[in-house]
Amino acid sequence: MRVSMNWLRSLAASPLSNEALGLRLTMAGLEVEESEAAAPAFSQVVVGHIVSIEKHPDADKLNVCSVDVGDGVNRQIVCGAPNAAVGLRVPCALPGAQLPGGLVIKEAKLRGVLSQGMLCSAKELGISVDHGGLMELEDSPKAGADFRALLDLDDTIITFKVTPNRADCLSMLGIAREVAGLTEVPLHAPELKQPTVSLADTVPVTIEANDLCGRFSGRVIRGVNAKAATPAWMKQRLERTGQRSISALVDISNYVMLELGRPTHVFDLNKVHGGLVVRWAKQGETLKLLNGQTVTLTSDIGVIADQTGVESLAGIMGGDSTAVSLETTNVYVEAAFWWPNAVAGRSRRFNFATDAGYRFERGVDFATTVEHADYISYLIQTICGGQCGPITDQTTGLPKRDPVRMRLARAEKIIGVKVQDPVGKLQKLGLDAHLDGDCIVVRPPSYRFDLSIEEDIIEELARLHGLENLPIKPPMAEASINARSGKRAAQWELRRAIARRDYMEVVNFSFVPSGLLAKVNPQINPQENPIKVLNPITDQMDVMRTSLWAGLILNAQHNLNRKIDRVRLFEIGRTFHRNSLVKAGPLDVDGVEQPWRIGMMAMGPLLTEQWGAKTALVDYYDLKGDFESIVGEGVRTVQAEHPALHPGQSARIELNGRACGWIGALHPALVQELGLPSTPMLLECDLDPVVARKLTAYMDLSKFPAATRDLALVVSVGTTAQSLLDEIRQFCSENSTTAYVTNVILFDEYRGKGLDSKEKSLAFRVVMQDTLKTLSDQEIDLAVSSIIEAMKLRVGAKLRS
Repeated sequence: MRVSMNWLRSLAASPLSNEALGLRLTMAGLEVEESEAAAPAFSQVVVGHIVSIEKHPDADKLNVCSVDVGDGVNRQIVCGAPNAAVGLRVPCALPGAQLPGGLVIKEAKLRGVLSQGMLCSAKELGISVDHGGLMELEDSPKAGADFRALLDLDDTIITFKVTPNRADCLSMLGIAREVAGLTEVPLHAPELKQPTVSLADTVPVTIEANDLCGRFSGRVIRGVNAKAATPAWMKQRLERTGQRSISALVDISNYVMLELGRPTHVFDLNKVHGGLVVRWAKQGETLKLLNGQTVTLTSDIGVIADQTGVESLAGIMGGDSTAVSLETTNVYVEAAFWWPNAVAGRSRRFNFATDAGYRFERGVDFATTVEHADYISYLIQTICGGQCGPITDQTTGLPKRDPVRMRLARAEKIIGVKVQDPVGKLQKLGLDAHLDGDCIVVRPPSYRFDLSIEEDIIEELARLHGLENLPIKPPMAEASINARSGKRAAQWELRRAIARRDYMEVVNFSFVPSGLLAKVNPQINPQENPIKVLNPITDQMDVMRTSLWAGLILNAQHNLNRKIDRVRLFEIGRTFHRNSLVKAGPLDVDGVEQPWRIGMMAMGPLLTEQWGAKTALVDYYDLKGDFESIVGEGVRTVQAEHPALHPGQSARIELNGRACGWIGALHPALVQELGLPSTPMLLECDLDPVVARKLTAYMDLSKFPAATRDLALVVSVGTTAQSLLDEIRQFCSENSTTAYVTNVILFDEYRGKGLDSKEKSLAFRVVMQDTLKTLSDQEIDLAVSSIIEAMKLRVGAKLRS
């Protein structure tokens, strides 16, 4: 909200300086974003009256002007402006004047003719971009008058950042109320004059949607002169608050909106067919707007229509078909109350925003539609002429303004101090407040939509007292140290463990491109998932992620684009899935499951380039080994196919017998489609089984040496190494002859000479150790032979010769 401080002080004359007043308002919740002068600094510029003009004797495009500057002596000034004419009053820079940009005006000869000053354009004075000629002054000001004082150029323009709950401060009157209440000065509200009513003409209005419009006021004005000039004072105020002057009718509507916070609309009455109907749009209706855009409407968008169709978007923007122009002679003025929920978000669907919609979706005063319609009618009649008809006013339902009770003891406890004269302070803010025992009862005014509960009134008291004046008291609370369960590792412990394996953590957005997500997670049900983002920050980031892989792949592409080919990344975060069984809770959304997951990616060279090792790309086993070292015992990988992973290099992850994730190489087709120079290795797993761990248990360390034996078992090609390893471990845990086996490790796979084409050899290292004695050869041989015999019976394995 841009505010002219001189205009503001005409409504509430605070004794504070502009800087001090800006700070006071900032501490009260109206943050000052920017402060600038209405015009750059310049001096010795006065009003000049061009008395006569003669052609320059030696230049075709220059004129020699005789200019009266109010000191009794006409000055000779050479000027080349095309609009220079006898009788004009224009800004004149006298010798010694300093203009913006450091230009100093001196007496000088131009092509042999003495020039005693400079006639200025608006651009040369830094108050406009118009450089088409001299700046022509209206209303014939006195020659010699100070130009800065004449146009009030010592004004300051302040831009306030108004929070969404303070719609009442989106007007000069609203901010003036704040100034009056905060600095305890009288409020001089604008006098809402009424026009002279001399017609009986009305336009019938039917309100079909009570949940769209609560009140509708309007009147007919005939015989207006739309070509009338906007008064200079109004045009100046509009420009300083960020509005461009268009025409008198449009300027008057904009002025009332800025001064009172009331968006209104002026229809060209000759273009309205029959009466007006306020209703919800019909599906598929179209409307060409004032900005030239044609929009297709849906049934939840409010409109004003006539017999031929839609004329405007309710509370947002008028239609082109009934727009006023310089040829308009008859108008219909409308001032209405639109329910905020019926306007909120509608304009953003069409990728534009309007000042009217911005105000109505936050709440506009519903009690003053008639007074404001009278005021805008008075301004139109005064500036453009015309004859006014009577006001028609319909009310279908307005917001309830129930009294709010605030306990004084509660307010003192929350604010931290006892506010002196709380009733008086609230009344100075324009609130209807009175004392009732140990409570203050406040009836919120019709323009304050943010006052509904006790805490709202307490906040008002704190603002009036001054947030900067509140005592600083550290919060007091009982300190309790809760023991953490030893059955779960903390997330920070897991993050550090992964980082020690040379991975870098990333924190990605929870929304990702739907196209990429469908490639890396095609197993989702497209009718239920992913969850679409209703208002995405970009068109690409349009769905909530169901997998962490999409974000990791985008991270990898970002690194590759910056010549970083060795990528090691991990992320711990939530994914999002529709689940009707999930109910709303403190950390849950109804119908949305949000499990924590861990994702890892390894891509590019296994090691950074060095002399001690040959260059090799990271593979499936490198990522698997990293994960196993991080998690510890209980990790199994079961051969299975995932649509996004390489068919021969993918596996399902199981932790302590529970399937919880996937690991593998990205599918070659996706590698090619994404343009990746090498194949990324990906892993994703549920977080819960990863952080779950067994309680630490004491175990004796054996003082006796361990014995190892290597077994090369020949099995069919279809037998996986994991299944054979599981069989060996299960047998060793169940059989007394293998009670000394402490570990079984797969270390080799062989296919080729000496084996059938349908066979392969898997080599295992069996580690045996006892805590009470050194194992004998007989015990070791018995354990090995029992393993061989058991595997022969269970999977048809035989010892490789």
